[in-house]
Amino acid sequence: MALKTGAEYIESLRRMKTRVYMFGEQIENWVDHPMIRPSINCVAITYDLAQDPQYEDLMTAESHLTGNKINRFTHIHQSTEDLKKKVKMQRLLGQKTASCFQRCVGMDAINAEYSTTYEIDQKYGTDYHGNLKRFLEYIQENDLVVDGAMTDPKGNRGKAPHEQADQDLYLRIKERRADGIVVRGAKCHQTGSVNSHWHIVMPTISMGPDDRDYAVSFACPSDAEGMFMIYGRQSCDTRKLEEGADIDLGNKKFGGQEALVVFDDVFIPNEYIFMCGEYDFAGMLVERFAGYHRQSYGGCKVGVGDVVIGAAALAAEYNGCEKASAVKDKLIEMTHLNETLYSCGIACSSEGHPTASGGYMIDLLLANVCKQNVTRFPYEIVRLAEDIAGGIMVTMPSQKDFRSELPVGRNGETIGDFCNKFFVGNGTCSTEDRMRVMRFLENICLGAAAVGYRTESMHGAGSPQAQRIMIARQGNIQGKKQLAKDIAGIE
Repeated sequence: MALKTGAEYIESLRRMKTRVYMFGEQIENWVDHPMIRPSINCVAITYDLAQDPQYEDLMTAESHLTGNKINRFTHIHQSTEDLKKKVKMQRLLGQKTASCFQRCVGMDAINAEYSTTYEIDQKYGTDYHGNLKRFLEYIQENDLVVDGAMTDPKGNRGKAPHEQADQDLYLRIKERRADGIVVRGAKCHQTGSVNSHWHIVMPTISMGPDDRDYAVSFACPSDAEGMFMIYGRQSCDTRKLEEGADIDLGNKKFGGQEALVVFDDVFIPNEYIFMCGEYDFAGMLVERFAGYHRQSYGGCKVGVGDVVIGAAALAAEYNGCEKASAVKDKLIEMTHLNETLYSCGIACSSEGHPTASGGYMIDLLLANVCKQNVTRFPYEIVRLAEDIAGGIMVTMPSQKDFRSELPVGRNGETIGDFCNKFFVGNGTCSTEDRMRVMRFLENICLGAAAVGYRTESMHGAGSPQAQRIMIARQGNIQGKKQLAKDIAGIE
């Protein structure tokens, strides 16, 4: 099949029977729901840019399985060039949407699964790698969105999965059958889950022999029987439900989404199983997925950062202070921080290496350094953006006030007249344009988009301590001590 267009992708979602719940009710037409549709638009652009010759090199790849042209989001990295193109593609999409475009998690999942299943098969003689390759051919040829689902609710973090008071707080194998398994549990904070055709489920931590039932990985369609999603809230999300909502949204067309994905006794056929009790490989899968996903943040968050920097520069211009040396210095610092993140993403890609499976892995130390920086720098970038924009970013009246024709002045002036009079900027831009850039900055710094740019930067792909543990593990302090001994003449 040919690569899908964005419109074809959206129509494919309509044919699914995905169960979605929000505000305590089932959402029947979730594809057109005003709170969900912006996130679908973000995924759709990953299809449309793949159709554009200008972006073909970044957005598509040649499948090593079939030789066919495929969307890069379904590709297994075959070189360091592939790894770098992934980061550049993610920056491009961040620039185009200023939001989370949601397909990275699935791309990182299939690449982590590719090398891990190969090594499980080598040790145990299983056919998980064969299962995965057949699944990959299917999603590549049908140009499907796959969501990677790793994070369990966890319950008491001080206890292992099998020690939890409620056994379902980590997703587990409830029943083993000759033709497959039945799973029960949930995955939370799942980015793009509602918008995905399939899910790849992975364990969330390293495990021991007593956690064998929790060491499970598989693929299942998003509308599988017994599977449903409870949509997550975002700051200012009900603005999207307001009649005629536009300017107050900040980013009307694009947005992100997260959901709790519940597996209420879901049957998984054998051909879609990639791990089933091999607890000694759970840690490997988690570590490799985390490494790929931490690399991803050196692309997607940088692209969004490009837009934030541009918006801050516009705000300064509209405020009439773009020539102030302090403003210029803040924009320089924002650019410096953003490009540092990009440098880390490119560096860990350039230092990548082949695994036993043939798929390429990033440099784990540099990927974790990349994500450690991402837990900090976007927060500083939005702090500087708020500094440049000023308090008007969060105290402006609504779009309806600016457009109100209700007379309130002694000479018949309307509410809109007063809003446009007193919120005027430098005189070269319209009041509406000034309002639009301020609302965009509010959206990205504090509103719905802050989920993807701020909090996701902190906790996505593991919170800061997770990277510090990996940096300590990969940092080779003993080797560095020996270097010092050699130069200092210490025997």
